[in-house]
Amino acid sequence: MPIKNRFADTHAEITGWRRHLHQHPELQFDVHETAKFVEEKLRGFGITDITTGIGRTGVVAVVEGRSNTSGRTIGLRADMDALPIEEATGLPHASTVPGKMHACGHDGHTAMLLGAAQYLAETRNFDGRCVLIFQPAEEGGGGGNEMVKDGLMDRWAIDEVYGMHNMPNYPVGAFAIRPGALLASADQFDIVVTGKGGHAAAPHEAIDPNLAAAHVLVALQSVASRNVDPLKQVVVSVCALRSDSEVHNVIPQTVLMRGTVRTLDAGVRDLAEERVRALVEHTAAAYGCTAKIDYERGYPVMVNHTDHTGYAAEAAEAIMPGVDRDTPPIMAGEDFAYMLNARPGAYIMIGNGDGATVHHPEYDFNDEAIPAGCSWFAEVVETRLPLA
Repeated sequence: MPIKNRFADTHAEITGWRRHLHQHPELQFDVHETAKFVEEKLRGFGITDITTGIGRTGVVAVVEGRSNTSGRTIGLRADMDALPIEEATGLPHASTVPGKMHACGHDGHTAMLLGAAQYLAETRNFDGRCVLIFQPAEEGGGGGNEMVKDGLMDRWAIDEVYGMHNMPNYPVGAFAIRPGALLASADQFDIVVTGKGGHAAAPHEAIDPNLAAAHVLVALQSVASRNVDPLKQVVVSVCALRSDSEVHNVIPQTVLMRGTVRTLDAGVRDLAEERVRALVEHTAAAYGCTAKIDYERGYPVMVNHTDHTGYAAEAAEAIMPGVDRDTPPIMAGEDFAYMLNARPGAYIMIGNGDGATVHHPEYDFNDEAIPAGCSWFAEVVETRLPLA
């Protein structure tokens, strides 16, 4: 692997940072100790232009190149938060916090960006400015949006922004990317179907919300099969179904349904919401029930800009030849979408090797990917801001 030699030398050190972060996971915006760790490392690298509290608990740092005749600024982003999952890896560096673990590799992302920061601060082999973005609350909190709303792009005059995520069950250190939609919008809904409770032996005297909810669940699958163009993607998943009764002989009064809607196209997103609302209301009514739906829009579709996808791929090609430039889209959500809506840029995937997938209690970031990831962050800056 033609990684930058500096990262071969610092691999063990960066691995130590990653494992420290893994042992001390924090959730959403409550990443105070993680942010403090990041700030301390940055200052130790000689970086003094550091701002904390952006997007509530984010950290933003600036590395100046040897010159700045270009007047341009590149942003590099890593997420810092963990997940509310009980770790089951049994590793020596496993989480020390019950019920919390780095099950998505954000510890690795943060460590790799710190490794790149150390290198960039030492070499400054670029013409312009690099802004290092350490973001809280990617896992459902919308920390990327909060940082953008806090003036991230304008305050630091960022021209382009790049991010990276690990990809389990893909060769370690290999890269994959695609222009356009790479990750899906992620909306969610809560549905309460209300009928009339009663005795299980006299269903004719009740209005059974279980029956209505079951038909609502089935009807929702028609959004993908009958409403959306077959060449476009949509996922409607009902992930929780619970009545207000848990006994064998009571027809409940209400049933709660929870789920998610994911798409790769803004128009499909609008259509899916419209159809979900109509199907819920009218299907419940057909069985004599009423239905109330709370439909919440989450992260938008994450769209890679075409030119910048090419720049990101070329940087990756210099690290690990054979970049997959047409990797299939992923129906998971990613709040880097907010940053790409604010500025042009791209998001790339880096292989994590064989093992458990993200959000699994046995997942662990593969430290062997660190040199390639650090090299990519640095390569993006040096190729987009070349010295004359």
